[in-house]
Amino acid sequence: MSRQLSDLQSILSQLTVEHRKLLSQLESQHTAMKKFDITAMGDLLTAQEATRMRIIGLETRRKALIRQITTSLRLSEPPTLSALAGMFPQQAAGLNKARLELREIIARVSQRGSRSGRLAGAVLGHLNTAMRLLAAAVERAGLYTRRGVPRLASRIGVMEAVG
Repeated sequence: MSRQLSDLQSILSQLTVEHRKLLSQLESQHTAMKKFDITAMGDLLTAQEATRMRIIGLETRRKALIRQITTSLRLSEPPTLSALAGMFPQQAAGLNKARLELREIIARVSQRGSRSGRLAGAVLGHLNTAMRLLAAAVERAGLYTRRGVPRLASRIGVMEAVG
């Protein structure tokens, strides 16, 4: 059982390392988004996807190991890390430390991801507004006011449209 628990600690530490990589990539992406550096954003996107795939692989290994521990202990449901730490006091310090580190870094990744998402949403909103203004200006080409706003044509009445 101690081998499985040490494997679990190893997987948790690898997950922490991968999440730290993802956090640094998200911070770099945020900086690139502020600078509108398209090439850097593209490069970071592929690096982030590779990191996410490694995290998914580690998560699959962690779940399989938890299933093995569950069957070997003859438990009805998979135990949490806190429960495992309670069952095995000699491994409790390492499991709790790994759990807290992973929880902290995942919270930071989530926070950075939501900030980048809000920034991307704001940029897309501005681009959408600019495209709408451009389309409206092209559609109503003609006279402009001193402020640069297109002068609206007077409304056409129903009788003028028919006749």
